[in-house]
Amino acid sequence: MSEPIHNFHIPVMGTGHSIDTPIRLAHLGITSVISIIDDLLLERLRKYYTAQYDLPFERISPREEDSRAKRITAYLDMVYDIVEMKMERVRSLPFFEKNDKSRYFELLPDTSSLKKAYHELMATKPGDLREEFAHELSQRMIPGGIDVNIMVKLDRIDTDKHGKPLGEGFSDAKAALRGFAKSKVDSAMVFSAGINQSLYGYMTKYKDFYRNHEGEIRKKIILKVSDFRSAMIQGRYMAKKGLEISEFRIESGLNCGGHAFASPGHLLPVLLQDFKDKRKELGSQFQPIIQRFYEKMSWKYPKDLEHHPEITVQGGIGNYGEVQRLEKGFGIDRTGWASPFLLVPEATPIDTPTRVQLMNSTDDSLYLSDASPLGVPFNNLKDSGSERWSVDRYLKGKPGSACPKGFLVSNTEFTDRPICTASTEYMTHKLDEINNSMESGAEKDSAINKVLAKTCLCEHLGNGVLISLGIAPVERHPQAICPGPNLSWFNRNYSLEEMVDQIYGRGKDLLASNRPHMFAKEMQLYVDYFQSLIDDALKNLRQQKALHTFYENMQNGFEYCKQIAQDIAYQGENLPSLSKAIEQQGKRLDDFYQSFKARISEEATA
Repeated sequence: MSEPIHNFHIPVMGTGHSIDTPIRLAHLGITSVISIIDDLLLERLRKYYTAQYDLPFERISPREEDSRAKRITAYLDMVYDIVEMKMERVRSLPFFEKNDKSRYFELLPDTSSLKKAYHELMATKPGDLREEFAHELSQRMIPGGIDVNIMVKLDRIDTDKHGKPLGEGFSDAKAALRGFAKSKVDSAMVFSAGINQSLYGYMTKYKDFYRNHEGEIRKKIILKVSDFRSAMIQGRYMAKKGLEISEFRIESGLNCGGHAFASPGHLLPVLLQDFKDKRKELGSQFQPIIQRFYEKMSWKYPKDLEHHPEITVQGGIGNYGEVQRLEKGFGIDRTGWASPFLLVPEATPIDTPTRVQLMNSTDDSLYLSDASPLGVPFNNLKDSGSERWSVDRYLKGKPGSACPKGFLVSNTEFTDRPICTASTEYMTHKLDEINNSMESGAEKDSAINKVLAKTCLCEHLGNGVLISLGIAPVERHPQAICPGPNLSWFNRNYSLEEMVDQIYGRGKDLLASNRPHMFAKEMQLYVDYFQSLIDDALKNLRQQKALHTFYENMQNGFEYCKQIAQDIAYQGENLPSLSKAIEQQGKRLDDFYQSFKARISEEATA
């Protein structure tokens, strides 16, 4: 498995918004991440793309044994074949012409040794030496990675045609991992959204997650983590099974797209500094444990190998100055850019109506919603096709979804078997309960709206790709999308070159100069989130204590950010906005906190 040649990657975006990004961009050296949760969607895309590239297609029926894993393997194998086909075509193109080969090299960061060699070739005089140099450089061209993502808590156990559970090995997450493990791709598995020890243990069945005789790992492991403690806990657990983490991927809790896993008030700069200070532990603590495992198994482990997991970060990054802050200030190896690529048609499959909405989005239209059946805050777009569909269903007396896929089933409030809170079955029961137990008024309206907020993300997050490729009509396929709040500053379609240049600080900045620093935006989002927690905390002593801790963590974060605000700014970095945010958001936080304490005192003396 080759090392990345770019300093950024495109993270997973929903179930469908990066599902074919490797087909679009890997031949240009760009790594991206596919969600493999929805094997039904993958199968529809496989049928489409095999026809486009004249590849064989044989449908894998849901009734076939282990069909989920087989569909995932088949899709990834197809993506691999297409990427290799496109990569070989690019390698065979001539130099000294404007084509995808020149594009491949021009997109590279200016610090790339490969790009420097390319410019040397461009300056070489015609002759045998140049021909030899050109051939060598062509062979050095490698595609971007075809990485995959699993939300580890989505681990429903599948059933047979009689509704009988198939056993742990056929849970959604394990079947997805098996599908990846059996595929021909040499890439990385990204684990996100929690810890699943059973799933991690299941990895030990597949040798490609371990070092081979050449000392290489064919299928690497990337962990999304919320803090250093989580990284250590998960890293140590895997090390005991001989599994190495190639990369720890830190994601801003609120300043990112999709599900928002907010920290208890720990701002991103504080978390990054913790990783920077303790980074050596991520290798030194795990490697001896891994070596002992290899010895126990009588496997060969490379001599003198020093394992140093990479650290990457994503969420809310907007320009080169912020990249420099992350890379030079905190020692981050690479960055992840997701939401901005939703406005790069070459990179992501978004239906036109939704893309137009994204171009016109504002801070108000990009909001943190209760749409997810998982009960986790979800970054959403107001008035999306999905939201309009949900309202229409309710007005017609049939709220919710038929739940055709069932990946997010978890609720047993009204049934013995788990059902989804976005389903018609659940909503009908819950709305009846509310109507029978509550008097009309604001409290009842709020309870009803909370039920109706849930959306069929399993289906709707994949509809955009089906519409954009002409597989399904927009009229019958409501679209959900999960952009981060940073997207409101991007307001049109962009070429791939424009977005990559934005990341590498080449050319004119695409964003207005008054855009707040990514750290400043995160402060505002966390103070907003703090405010949203107050009402529930007033009713629960445990949550009151958690809110006090949240406040103290935020105060510590503000103090640390004051030091950053006094630094010399990198190119395009809006540090003045950070000072302003510390003052404004610090006051907002304090006002909310003092009001919260006053209300607790009032209730205690009432």
